[in-house]
Amino acid sequence: MQTDYMVIGRTRNADNIQRLVDGIKSKGYSCYNFLNIPATPKIPDLPWEEQMKIAESELDFWNSAHYQETFNQDMAGLQNADTVILLLPAGLAAHMEARVAFGFNKKLILIGEVEKPETLYLMFKERYKDIESFLALI
Repeated sequence: MQTDYMVIGRTRNADNIQRLVDGIKSKGYSCYNFLNIPATPKIPDLPWEEQMKIAESELDFWNSAHYQETFNQDMAGLQNADTVILLLPAGLAAHMEARVAFGFNKKLILIGEVEKPETLYLMFKERYKDIESFLALI
């Protein structure tokens, strides 16, 4: 399904990610939300921190049907989004997704303060200091 936006970021920053997704939707835009896929499908109501501890303890993630399905849905989210937003702080996986989005020739937006300068952050043509600054302009 084609969407206007996809927000990527650290799952442990779920409250801010959800706040951004809700703000985007309140402006009338569509947004893929990776938080709709629980990290622990057998116990989806756990807080995200607990879900991530369980998910990160998966020893055979290469052969996990849940990991494969999550990967497929997130890649489809990236392919189908017009614009991809990286919300900082973000972990390694979100930065990998940003590189994939750049390879898909997506418009990239960065929200938050960069802790350590890296040349690859130059792929983000739009930058905002916080969620409110971004939402005020869309």
